[in-house]
Amino acid sequence: MDERNVRILQAVAELGTGSPDEISEYTDIPKSTVHYRLTKLKEDGVVSNDLLDVDLEALGLEITVVTEVIAEYDEQYHEDVGEQLAAIEGVNQVYFTMGDTDFIVIAHLADREMVHRLISDYEAIDEVVRTSSQFVVETVKDEPHPLNDFELETVVESIADED
Repeated sequence: MDERNVRILQAVAELGTGSPDEISEYTDIPKSTVHYRLTKLKEDGVVSNDLLDVDLEALGLEITVVTEVIAEYDEQYHEDVGEQLAAIEGVNQVYFTMGDTDFIVIAHLADREMVHRLISDYEAIDEVVRTSSQFVVETVKDEPHPLNDFELETVVESIADED
Protein backbone atom coordinates (compact mmCIF):
# COMPACT_ATOMS: atom_id res chain seq x y z
CA MET A 1 0.00 0.00 0.00
CA ASP A 2 1.40 3.38 -0.94
CA GLU A 3 0.26 6.95 -1.50
CA ARG A 4 -0.97 6.24 -5.03
CA ASN A 5 -3.19 3.41 -3.81
CA VAL A 6 -4.60 5.66 -1.08
CA ARG A 7 -5.26 8.45 -3.59
CA ILE A 8 -7.03 5.96 -5.87
CA LEU A 9 -9.15 4.61 -3.01
CA GLN A 10 -10.07 8.11 -1.89
CA ALA A 11 -11.05 8.98 -5.46
CA VAL A 12 -13.24 5.88 -5.67
CA ALA A 13 -14.94 6.87 -2.42
CA GLU A 14 -15.34 10.52 -3.43
CA LEU A 15 -16.51 9.87 -7.00
CA GLY A 16 -18.58 6.79 -6.19
CA THR A 17 -17.17 4.92 -9.16
CA GLY A 18 -14.42 2.47 -10.02
CA SER A 19 -14.02 3.91 -13.52
CA PRO A 20 -10.28 4.12 -14.35
CA ASP A 21 -11.02 7.02 -16.71
CA GLU A 22 -12.71 9.13 -14.03
CA ILE A 23 -10.21 8.18 -11.33
CA SER A 24 -7.29 9.00 -13.63
CA GLU A 25 -8.77 12.40 -14.42
CA TYR A 26 -9.44 13.09 -10.73
CA THR A 27 -6.00 11.99 -9.47
CA ASP A 28 -3.71 12.68 -12.44
CA ILE A 29 -2.53 9.09 -12.17
CA PRO A 30 -2.29 7.41 -15.61
CA LYS A 31 -5.35 5.34 -16.53
CA SER A 32 -3.31 2.17 -17.07
CA THR A 33 -1.78 2.56 -13.59
CA VAL A 34 -5.22 3.11 -12.05
CA HIS A 35 -6.58 0.02 -13.80
CA TYR A 36 -3.60 -2.13 -12.73
CA ARG A 37 -3.73 -0.93 -9.12
CA LEU A 38 -7.51 -1.39 -8.82
CA THR A 39 -7.13 -4.94 -10.11
CA LYS A 40 -4.32 -5.59 -7.61
CA LEU A 41 -6.35 -4.05 -4.75
CA LYS A 42 -9.25 -6.39 -5.61
CA GLU A 43 -6.93 -9.41 -5.77
CA ASP A 44 -5.44 -8.46 -2.39
CA GLY A 45 -8.93 -8.12 -0.87
CA VAL A 46 -8.57 -4.40 -0.13
CA VAL A 47 -11.44 -3.61 -2.52
CA SER A 48 -14.33 -6.06 -2.37
CA ASN A 49 -16.79 -4.65 -4.90
CA ASP A 50 -17.28 -2.02 -7.57
CA LEU A 51 -19.05 0.36 -5.16
CA LEU A 52 -22.54 -0.23 -6.38
CA ASP A 53 -23.91 1.27 -3.18
CA VAL A 54 -27.69 1.47 -2.85
CA ASP A 55 -29.82 4.17 -1.22
CA LEU A 56 -31.72 2.08 1.35
CA GLU A 57 -34.44 4.70 1.81
CA ALA A 58 -35.17 4.58 -1.92
CA LEU A 59 -35.83 0.84 -1.42
CA GLY A 60 -38.23 1.54 1.44
CA LEU A 61 -35.78 0.48 4.17
CA GLU A 62 -36.24 3.72 6.10
CA ILE A 63 -36.12 2.43 9.68
CA THR A 64 -32.67 2.07 11.21
CA VAL A 65 -32.55 0.08 14.44
CA VAL A 66 -29.46 0.00 16.64
CA THR A 67 -29.52 -2.83 19.18
CA GLU A 68 -27.29 -3.60 22.13
CA VAL A 69 -27.14 -7.34 22.76
CA ILE A 70 -26.07 -8.97 26.01
CA ALA A 71 -25.19 -12.67 25.68
CA GLU A 72 -24.17 -15.48 28.01
CA TYR A 73 -20.41 -15.77 28.20
CA ASP A 74 -19.01 -19.05 26.90
CA GLU A 75 -15.93 -20.12 25.00
CA GLN A 76 -16.13 -18.76 21.44
CA TYR A 77 -19.56 -17.25 22.15
CA HIS A 78 -18.60 -14.10 20.30
CA GLU A 79 -18.18 -16.07 17.08
CA ASP A 80 -21.24 -18.29 17.52
CA VAL A 81 -23.63 -15.55 18.65
CA GLY A 82 -22.12 -13.05 16.22
CA GLU A 83 -22.74 -15.41 13.28
CA GLN A 84 -26.32 -16.03 14.40
CA LEU A 85 -26.98 -12.29 14.72
CA ALA A 86 -25.40 -11.63 11.32
CA ALA A 87 -27.64 -14.26 9.69
CA ILE A 88 -30.86 -12.50 10.72
CA GLU A 89 -32.71 -10.91 7.82
CA GLY A 90 -32.29 -7.13 7.80
CA VAL A 91 -29.11 -7.10 9.91
CA ASN A 92 -26.40 -5.12 8.13
CA GLN A 93 -23.66 -4.77 10.73
CA VAL A 94 -22.64 -6.75 13.82
CA TYR A 95 -19.88 -5.58 16.15
CA PHE A 96 -18.47 -7.59 19.06
CA THR A 97 -17.61 -5.00 21.70
CA MET A 98 -15.89 -4.61 25.05
CA GLY A 99 -17.71 -3.38 28.14
CA ASP A 100 -21.23 -4.05 29.40
CA THR A 101 -22.62 -4.70 25.90
CA ASP A 102 -21.46 -7.77 24.00
CA PHE A 103 -22.69 -6.82 20.53
CA ILE A 104 -23.93 -3.77 18.68
CA VAL A 105 -26.22 -4.73 15.81
CA ILE A 106 -27.49 -2.37 13.11
CA ALA A 107 -30.44 -3.21 10.90
CA HIS A 108 -32.30 -1.32 8.17
CA LEU A 109 -35.97 -2.24 7.92
CA ALA A 110 -39.16 -1.18 6.17
CA ASP A 111 -41.89 -1.29 8.82
CA ARG A 112 -42.92 -2.16 12.39
CA GLU A 113 -43.66 -5.75 11.45
CA MET A 114 -40.07 -6.21 10.32
CA VAL A 115 -38.85 -4.62 13.58
CA HIS A 116 -41.01 -6.99 15.62
CA ARG A 117 -39.67 -9.98 13.65
CA LEU A 118 -36.10 -8.73 14.13
CA ILE A 119 -36.47 -8.52 17.91
CA SER A 120 -38.10 -11.97 17.98
CA ASP A 121 -35.20 -13.36 15.97
CA TYR A 122 -32.72 -11.87 18.46
CA GLU A 123 -34.61 -13.39 21.37
CA ALA A 124 -34.74 -16.80 19.65
CA ILE A 125 -30.95 -17.10 20.02
CA ASP A 126 -30.43 -19.21 23.15
CA GLU A 127 -27.33 -17.32 24.33
CA VAL A 128 -28.99 -13.89 24.12
CA VAL A 129 -29.85 -12.70 27.63
CA ARG A 130 -31.16 -9.21 26.90
CA THR A 131 -31.48 -6.67 24.11
CA SER A 132 -32.00 -2.92 24.06
CA SER A 133 -33.04 -1.40 20.74
CA GLN A 134 -33.19 2.21 19.64
CA PHE A 135 -34.78 3.70 16.54
CA VAL A 136 -32.71 6.26 14.68
CA VAL A 137 -34.76 9.46 14.44
CA GLU A 138 -32.41 11.33 12.13
CA THR A 139 -29.14 10.33 10.50
CA VAL A 140 -26.55 13.01 11.14
CA LYS A 141 -23.74 11.27 9.27
CA ASP A 142 -23.59 8.02 7.33
CA GLU A 143 -20.32 7.89 5.44
CA PRO A 144 -20.15 4.55 3.62
CA HIS A 145 -16.51 5.13 2.69
CA PRO A 146 -14.37 5.68 5.81
CA LEU A 147 -11.47 7.04 3.74
CA ASN A 148 -13.57 10.17 3.18
CA ASP A 149 -13.19 10.88 6.91
CA PHE A 150 -9.42 11.31 6.71
CA GLU A 151 -6.99 13.67 5.09
CA LEU A 152 -4.69 11.99 2.55
CA GLU A 153 -1.64 12.77 4.69
CA THR A 154 -3.13 11.02 7.75
CA VAL A 155 -3.73 7.77 5.86
CA VAL A 156 -0.35 7.89 4.14
CA GLU A 157 1.36 8.40 7.53
CA SER A 158 -0.55 5.48 9.06
CA ILE A 159 0.52 3.09 6.31
CA ALA A 160 4.09 4.41 6.48
CA ASP A 161 4.12 3.58 10.20
CA GLU A 162 3.30 -0.06 9.36
CA ASP A 163 6.33 -0.48 7.10
